[in-house]
Amino acid sequence: MLRRQDVGHRVVVRRIVGVSPERTLYSDALGELVDLTETDLTIATEKGTLRVPLEEVHRAKRVPAARRPPAAGVIALELAANAAWPAPIQSRLGSWLLRAAGNWTGRANSALAVGDPDRTLEAAIDAVVAWYQAHGQQPLINAPMPLAAPVNAALDERGWTARPLTLVQTAVLPAVLAAVPPRGDLPPVELADAPSDDWFAMVAEHKGALPPTAVRILTGVPEAVFAQVHDADGSLIAVARGAITGPDRWLGISLLQTAPAARRRGIAQQVVGGLAQWATQHGSTRAYLQVEERNTAAVSLYGGLRFGTHHTYLTREAP
Repeated sequence: MLRRQDVGHRVVVRRIVGVSPERTLYSDALGELVDLTETDLTIATEKGTLRVPLEEVHRAKRVPAARRPPAAGVIALELAANAAWPAPIQSRLGSWLLRAAGNWTGRANSALAVGDPDRTLEAAIDAVVAWYQAHGQQPLINAPMPLAAPVNAALDERGWTARPLTLVQTAVLPAVLAAVPPRGDLPPVELADAPSDDWFAMVAEHKGALPPTAVRILTGVPEAVFAQVHDADGSLIAVARGAITGPDRWLGISLLQTAPAARRRGIAQQVVGGLAQWATQHGSTRAYLQVEERNTAAVSLYGGLRFGTHHTYLTREAP
């Protein structure tokens, strides 16, 4: 049977769903244990939150973390992330995506190496270099791992360097919501369909000046929301952006930042919770975000909100 120390871990629960004269009927559920009381347990599955009375539990145990995601899952998530951060210039190289956005963020200015480029790997890399040179930009390739391991090996041989490793982390929204503590003492999270000037200004403090291309990327997704938190004195102390994209309706969380003076108050968790609640109301069940592995503070924050690494990627730079 499960114990309180199993909360936050992946579990499988076999529950009794009926009894016939011949046999007892069971149903299995797999997900993250988000609560355990004296009477019930609650797990977050990909289909939503499931509460099971303990008297109906036949068997329950912790199971290992999910195995490496299938290639199709990595590709689908990367394409959803691309749709959430839409570069204004995009071309295809077979299944690869070539993206340019005036050098604002590596994500929107790199070739996404997923699927078949419809030519040899060496010819594909040559075509990427030629395309970016034609657009007056340094050639960059976004190589998701382990899917693009052959691409990374070929780029190593060519002397391409790598930016810091990025973790693509995911979570089921019921688990995120369960991990956000209720905090009536904090200012509310405000959600808007369009970013305010102050919202843009706070993002620019972290990302640098925002060219028109940046504004186009940030506001170019049909289902997007812009979160902000104002302190008691009216000053803006936190922002973030949420976008729902892809056939699986992934919630992409980006640009989460808190003013230095307002950190360690639990505001970031509340902002993520606000985005998760909005996305749930709009039919989303899962969220993803991208964070550099070396950003240990952010990785710790997201871990507490039940995010785990789905896959990683390297942004490779031509010599």
